Amino acid sequence: MSQYAHDTIVPYNDSNLDKKQQVAGMFDDIAFRYDFLNRFLSAGIDVRWRKKAIRQLAILKPQTILDVATGTADVAIMAWDILKPKKITGIDISDGMLQIGRKKIEKQGLQNTIELLKGDCETINFNDNSFDAVTVAFGVRNFENLEKGLAEIIRVLKPGGKLVVLEFSKPKTVVVKSMYNLYMKFICSNVGKLISKNRTAYKYLDESIKKFPEGKNFTGILDKLGFKNTYIKPLSLGICSIYCGEK
Repeated sequence: MSQYAHDTIVPYNDSNLDKKQQVAGMFDDIAFRYDFLNRFLSAGIDVRWRKKAIRQLAILKPQTILDVATGTADVAIMAWDILKPKKITGIDISDGMLQIGRKKIEKQGLQNTIELLKGDCETINFNDNSFDAVTVAFGVRNFENLEKGLAEIIRVLKPGGKLVVLEFSKPKTVVVKSMYNLYMKFICSNVGKLISKNRTAYKYLDESIKKFPEGKNFTGILDKLGFKNTYIKPLSLGICSIYCGEK
């Protein structure tokens, strides 16, 4: 398996823990403010991004969905609302995020449809060909080994199943790129620190986006691993992108 630059970006450079452990601890730390910060820092646009990503599955009408790096279950709940599958399983390495996600699911009475489990994208505890669709929203940057995680995803997808990835990307136009860089450097990190008491998380966010193999580099990785019919949909002037591939 190849290693990519973002695989080596970690939240805490002075820690002896591996990336996976550091990311889990970081999200445990900011879980109580995660949803609020997403809405606040994106001015609510992140909700539209998630809905557009989920709608890539509308034609497929999946009945079983795996949401990798489910976090507080935003995508899992939206997927149920939009697609009405029989079963959604969300996995994440952060207990703190999962606890909040379970409360949201219980509040909506969806416990029989959506199940959240502690799980690692690189060793998914399901049989081959288990799911009609897999979603990953803002999670692939946190994989310790990108190819290993994506290889696990194609393994658990059924033939004809579809992967939908939603991830930050870097704007291409000079003006938007300049504004975006200023926003990430000054506003995002400082507001993140003020509200979540953890500046490291938002510094890590910026660094991991810069190093992520975005655009055709990412669909090239999907192609290499055996995904078919891969495509990209840039959103909001290239700030975010949807990536899709089929098994």
